[in-house]
Amino acid sequence: MTVYDITRPLSADAVLYPGDVRPQFHEVDNGQYRVTEMTLGTHTGTHIDAPSHYLRGGMTVDAIPPGVLVGPARVVDCSDAEGLIEPERLAGRLAGTRTLLVKTWFSGRQEFDPGYPSLSPEAAKVIVEAGITCLGTDTPSVEAFNGDGSVHRILLGSGMAVLELLDLAAVPEGEYTMAALPLRIRGADGSPVRVILWDKEEFA
Repeated sequence: MTVYDITRPLSADAVLYPGDVRPQFHEVDNGQYRVTEMTLGTHTGTHIDAPSHYLRGGMTVDAIPPGVLVGPARVVDCSDAEGLIEPERLAGRLAGTRTLLVKTWFSGRQEFDPGYPSLSPEAAKVIVEAGITCLGTDTPSVEAFNGDGSVHRILLGSGMAVLELLDLAAVPEGEYTMAALPLRIRGADGSPVRVILWDKEEFA
């Protein structure tokens, strides 16, 4: 079975969206054993946005049904996209899936770049209308760096879960099975998440 770990390593030098919490790790040696004290944001590294990230009273990360985060997924390659990803780039590529993972040139990048590809509000609406319940991207955000939050509100307003800062560099376009499991942090707007893919036909 081919298994892809599409989670970025979580470290002090992880790609950081400006304004987010810089991760810190401090090892505590108690003689017989060691523990590590961590400082993290809910949107540090590869992470999930719950609807409450942008919507007051929206679903929190601990309330997202696990069935939304485990099951068939489709990787769509948009590696040649520059700037906004518009609806025509997604045309004919959404039917028959409920989890969509968008691959761009940002996969594998180790530094923040404000010019990362992102969805236009129109593309976000098309994704919602297609019945997608989980959307993932390999960029720091589904929304442009200078966005006004409308893309997040369109997606999260539908109850969708959003995965950001994946690493799809080694993953070809195609059909897979996905498991994306966040920490079950009560009342939180997001969480770091471990995401893996494996070949769909090998799951059965």
